[in-house]
Formats: sequence, C-alpha cells, structure tokens
Amino acid sequence: MTPSKDITRLIEIMAALRTPETGCPWDIEQDFASIAPYTIEEAYEVADAIYRADLDDLREELGDLLLQVVFHARMAEEKEEFAFGDVVEAITRKMIRRHPHVFGDEKARAARSAKGQWERIKAEEKAEKRAARLARGAPPQENGHGYLDGVPVNLPALTRALKLQEKAARVGFDWPDTEPVLDKIEEEIGELREASSLKDRDRVEDEFGDVLFSLVNYGRHLGVDAETALRRTNEKFRTRFHHVEGRLLADGSSLEAATLDEMEAIWVSAKRAS
Repeated sequence: MTPSKDITRLIEIMAALRTPETGCPWDIEQDFASIAPYTIEEAYEVADAIYRADLDDLREELGDLLLQVVFHARMAEEKEEFAFGDVVEAITRKMIRRHPHVFGDEKARAARSAKGQWERIKAEEKAEKRAARLARGAPPQENGHGYLDGVPVNLPALTRALKLQEKAARVGFDWPDTEPVLDKIEEEIGELREASSLKDRDRVEDEFGDVLFSLVNYGRHLGVDAETALRRTNEKFRTRFHHVEGRLLADGSSLEAATLDEMEAIWVSAKRAS
C-alpha cells in the first residue's frame, strides 16, 4: 500500500489495521473510550504547533488529528452506526445551514451578515437533537434540558469555566464591570486562607476551585483567555528553569546539589533578562 493525498487511502489503511486476524493487535483492541484521550492529546499538539508557528509540525499534527477522526468513524462503521462519509456529510450540512449569508438564497446573501444567526441556528439544532433523543427513548439526564448542558463536560477545566461563564453572560448573568470580579477574587482568597488554616482538605479544594473560577471570570472581563495565559506562563517557567539548570551545570553544579538560595538567585537574574 502506498501513501496518497486521497482521504480514501487513509480510510483503507484504518480498515486494514482494524481487520481481525490480519490487522494490528493494538488497533483492533481499541474502542471509543480508549481512543478518546489520544484524540484530546492530538488536538493539543495541533494547538501547540500553531502556538510555536511551526507549519511543518502543524501539517503532521493535523494528519494525526485526522487519523483520530477516521479511527472513530471506522469503529462506528463496524457497529453499523455511521461511516466517515456520514461525518463529512454532517459537518457540511451544518456549515451550510449556519452560513445562510454565504450559502442561502439571494436575500440572505445580500444581507452579508451573520449577526444573531449563528446562535439562533445552533439553538434550533440543539432543540432538534433533544427531540431526536426523546424520540429514541433516551433517559431524561441525556436530554440536555438545562441551559448550560451544551457545554461539554470533558473540556479542560479552565476552558469549560470560561464557556460556562460566557454562556451565562448571554442571558445577563454577569458582573457589570471588572471591579466586582476583583472583589470576588479577594473574597474567595480569604475563604481559601480560612479553609487552609482549618486544615480541611475538602473545603480547601472547594475554595481553591472557587479562586480559579473567579480568576477565569476576571480574565474573561479583561479579554484574556485563561487557558492561553496559563500555557504561556508554563512555557515561561520552563524556559527560566532551564536557564537555572544551564547556569548550574556551567558552574560545575547541578539542580540536586544546589541550594534553594542559589537557584533563586539565578532565577531572579533569568527573570530580569527576559
């Protein structure tokens, strides 16, 4: 089998990998749940390549992410639920429906505006999905009656906090400006201090989560994405710590042998230089 730019070849490769007796043992034993973490990981690696502006890596990581889509579609096809073509058809239908100002009739195209349409159409789609679930006899907890139920549970926690806050804000449940949010952060930090002094682990975790949630909210009001900001800080920490490690090695020492004061002194110099 040879490489190809045609998506059909990738679908054929996945089918071969999943074929009992002749396929790959690891691929054959996988299911949706076992593959889901890899799907999330590949999406993050796409984001990382974009963050680093590495287009060669981006091409490769997009391929890895596409493989995950093909993998899930193949497993669904084996269960006679849907195939890759159905996935493509579903997303093309959705994009056409959500862009009437591009793909609609002459009047809709002439408007050249998507204002208000996107959320309205998404709401219609969700209502249709709920109706379809009810028609299939899905239990109540799967029907998504709550306003915030559309925010995926498996999103990274910081991202999910932002999505929940954004959605609540659309119906007016929001602080009017940044000052009350800062006050809320200070209030939550006070409660965290109190819980910490009482050495109540469950309460500490609860209050710690409240502080994080409030910080995400403050970032939202400032136009700062918490996930992006923390990713940037993580990289800054890694770079500075790498500088500390390099300086110690150049001086004939090591991370293990150095004192905290020695590492802190180098850290401060790295911070000033950056």
